[in-house]
Parts: sequence; structure tokens; C-alpha cells
Amino acid sequence: MAGARRGGGCRPGPLDIRLAAGQDRRRAAGLAQRAGPARGHARRVPRALRRRPGRDRRRRAGLAGGALCGGRHRGAGAGAVGQVRDHPSDRRKGNRQVTHEPDSKTAGDGPRIIILGAGPAGLAAAHALSRAGYGRISVVERAPVAGGNSGSFEVEGVTCDFGSHRFHPAAEPAVMADVKALLGDDLLLRPRHGRIRLGGRWIHFPLKLGDAMLRLPKGFAASLIADSALKPLRRKTNGPRSFSSVLYDGLGPTISESFYFPYVRKLWGLDPDKLAVTLAERRVSSGSVGKILMKMLRLLPGLRNETAGRFYYPRGGFGQVSQAMLDRARETGVEFRFETEITRLERDGERITAIHTRDGAGERREEADLILSTIPLTALTRLIDTPPQDVTEAARAIRFRGMILLYLVLETDRFTEFDAHYFPEPSVPISRMSEPKNYSAATEPRGVTVLCAELPCDPGEPWWEMPDEELGERFQGWLGDLGLPVTVPVRRCETRRLGYAYPVYDLDYQDRFAKIDDWLLGLDGLLVFGRQGLFAHDNTHHAFAMAYGAVDCIDGEGRVDRAKWDRYRAEFATHTVED
Repeated sequence: MAGARRGGGCRPGPLDIRLAAGQDRRRAAGLAQRAGPARGHARRVPRALRRRPGRDRRRRAGLAGGALCGGRHRGAGAGAVGQVRDHPSDRRKGNRQVTHEPDSKTAGDGPRIIILGAGPAGLAAAHALSRAGYGRISVVERAPVAGGNSGSFEVEGVTCDFGSHRFHPAAEPAVMADVKALLGDDLLLRPRHGRIRLGGRWIHFPLKLGDAMLRLPKGFAASLIADSALKPLRRKTNGPRSFSSVLYDGLGPTISESFYFPYVRKLWGLDPDKLAVTLAERRVSSGSVGKILMKMLRLLPGLRNETAGRFYYPRGGFGQVSQAMLDRARETGVEFRFETEITRLERDGERITAIHTRDGAGERREEADLILSTIPLTALTRLIDTPPQDVTEAARAIRFRGMILLYLVLETDRFTEFDAHYFPEPSVPISRMSEPKNYSAATEPRGVTVLCAELPCDPGEPWWEMPDEELGERFQGWLGDLGLPVTVPVRRCETRRLGYAYPVYDLDYQDRFAKIDDWLLGLDGLLVFGRQGLFAHDNTHHAFAMAYGAVDCIDGEGRVDRAKWDRYRAEFATHTVED
């Protein structure tokens, strides 16, 4: 599976009504309360953007967007894990020779920096470092290609992504400017044109006022209005706060029980009262029915801005962003080592000193001044020499949700006019379906299209071991149940299985995460960021901004300004997901 090793980009779905949770947002990801306030800091442009000639450029780390924040984390090895079952293109070789590299810090100029993982965060860090003047950078990646779950690949000539991906106009302006500069005219501004199934009816998504008024079931609409009117009188839920209580108190029973609760059960495999309040804070943007209506009003002609109801998408698939960043980094001398597995990180006291890797040529050991990790923090913990017992136990208990992506090849130009369909109803196990050709308005190849369904599940569940052919037959049956029968010839179905699609914010995750995070923060020579490293529900533009913030904290000797990094981390904890 080309790049399917980290859950870098596949977002769960349309949970885009975010709650204003006040001070509770400071607890997001267990970071902000330790890092301190940072909003003012995060909105400035990092020093890396103010490039200067000569040696000073090495100290101007970071690329375009300092507006994110981060904490001191490490991911899980570029090849550490990412999926439980490999696609045939990912098969690796055995029987290697062991070699010991000389101390690379004595060669060349500037610090030796090794990046773990070539997903969005790792690529952005490599791009930022090289642009800032750092000269000795290597990126280690287990997969055969870059991009992680934000990459692209072809199925029967159709460019496909790892699920539904978009580049959102809400990205930090400097990050957005950087992506535009990398892609030029290949970055398309496209209208959002999806559908969501509510009460047995198809409603446009993002919600449009006129469409919702016409298509929402009358009883559902009346209950929504009643929930809004009675909100001041509604008794707040008792007991510990959770995703369930926050949604119920903020939005009322109708939309919670008809949409959000069944959807999160499908996505995370847990009841809403077993999920932390952080999930609502980071994925639900409007705390009342009135705010939902205001969002719809802002999409009306004359009231919306240029990008409202639109998204950016590369002409060559979402992976074109990663490829452009990879190409630019290579042009400036960054070394990329693919199909390379990280086997160990050496620790001398409270410092990470060296990395052990294995590839087709054998095994080798390299020393580094600084290791930047974007791999899953659970896998990273296993790679480091002798972690404390409580950290090991916490890492075992931290959970990521898996997902199977089903790609059904149909012999027709187009299945529907819509880019994505969302399925909150519990009657079918898939959560979302996308048609890749509709994201870029591609007309080629003729006579074939691909449907991508997202099936949330974990290794060990029955779906996980089911053959592709049987999953394809089930997929067709689910579409028929939803009123979308497949009436054209089906060529075949293939799948990608993601072991780290997105983190699970259960009620105990914050304490477990804090144990791991505190230990990792205390290790010198290591800096962790990205979705997997920071256990974060984030978009690709957030991953880029985290990387730029991380690089902005590195000086010309490869040392990390921890106080500045803490401020970035506090801001990272306030990220909210765009769908």
C-alpha cells in the first residue's frame, strides 16, 4: 500500500459543527494546560519566512506558516507501523547485512537531522529545513512512496486518494500561499457538492438553507426548532462530561440522536458517552441549532466570500501536494530513504543519540543531532530503548481506529454528480463514499470510474480479514439499500487497510497520553509532531503548520527552543477539524 502506513489524512466525516467549549478547549489533547497560552505567538510569521543569506538561514527554520503549535513528541518510526496488512506493492525483503555508519556529525556543515516518516508533516519539515538552509537532512519512510495517507495512487487509470481529502481554504494563510506556490495552476478551486442521508432522505452537504427546508423530513425539522426554542429550559445532563453530554446540552436530542450519536458509534466503535469531550471540542463547530442556521446563511449568494462552500484540490489528486513538496526538498539536497524500517532509537540517559534502520541492503546505525518524528507515538515508544513501565502500559492502552478503504471499479464515466456521500445511519457500516473523478472534474479515463467507501473497523474484526471480492459484493449491497443501486458492469474491487486512520479519544486517553507525552518531552535530541505523533484529529494543512512551527524552534546547532515549542503546542491543542 503506497503510503498507507499512517492515518495522516483520512478524516472521519462531517462532524463540522464545533462547540465553543470555553476553558475545556485548553485540555484538548492533554497539551494546552501544560504549555501555556500562545495565540498571540502563533499568528506571527515564523522566522523561516524572513529568509536571510548566509549562515543565518540555518537559524531561520520553518516555512510558510508559524500559525500552528506543537508539543515535544515523537511519532512511530517511518516504517514502524501504519497498517496491519500490506498491499502487495509494500512487500519487503529479508536477510540484510549490518553496517555501522561513521559519526555523520563530523562531515559537512550544520546539524545532522533525521526525519521519521514521509507523510505530510515529515515532508513539510524537510521542505522547511532545506529552504531555511539546513544541509544534512534525511527522511526515513517505511512505505515505497511519500505522502502517507495523504498520497494518491491509480486504480484502473483513475487517480485515487486514501479516502476523501481536500485542502481547505481555512488553512493558515502562509501555509495556503506555500501550497499555491508549489502547485500553481494545478491547484483547483472546486465547489463542495456532496450529500448526507438524514431521516431516509438525501440532503445537500454542506447544508444549504433552501435545500434543507425542502428536503428535511417535516417531523425532524419541527423537532430541531423545538430543541432550539426549549434550550434555555432544558436541564443539563448530570455526571462526568463526555462527547454525549456536550452534544446533548448544546444541540439537543434530535440532531444528537438522529445524526451525531449513530455516526460516532460507526466511526469510533464506541458509544457517545464513552468518548471524551475533546472530540466534540475539536470536531463540532456550532453549539446550537441557531449557529447551524447561521452557517447555512453564510453560503447564500451575496453573503458568502469567494471560498465559502468550496475547497482546493490538486489536478493530479491530493497526493500531488506531497509529491510537489518531495520534489522541492530533493532539489535542495534532502535525502529520502524509502522502504526502510526503523528498528531502534538509542537512548543515552535523557537523550536520543542514534537510529537503527533496516532496508534491502542491510542494517545500519546513524548518529544524529536531532530526530524529528511524525510516526504514531505508540510505535515510537516501542522503538526507544527501555521506556518506563508506566509509559509502556499507557502506550499499549492508547488506541487508534482502523479503516478499510474499498475501491469499486465501475464501467461508466460517472456514477453520480456528487463528490461525496455521508452515511450516518446505522443500517450500513460504511461512513462515507467518494467518487475521485468528481473532486477534480476529471473526464479521463473514459468509460471507467471508481467509488471509494470508508469502512471503519479494527484489525481482528470480521471485516478486516474478508477478501476484497466479498467486500466488493457487500459494498454493492449497501449501495442498493441506500437507494443507489449499481446498474453498470463492475470490473473489480480492491482495498487498502489502514491501521492508524485516526486516534480514539476515549474517556481515559488524556491520562494515558499525558504519561507518554511527559516522558517524550523530557528526551533531548527528539521532537515529535504531526497527527500521529501528537495523537491529533487534524487536517493536512494543520500537519504542515505543525511542521513549520517545529522547524521554527530549531537553532543552527540543531537545538530545540523548548519554551517556544511549548507555545506552539498550546496552539496546536486548539486546532479544529475542517471536513
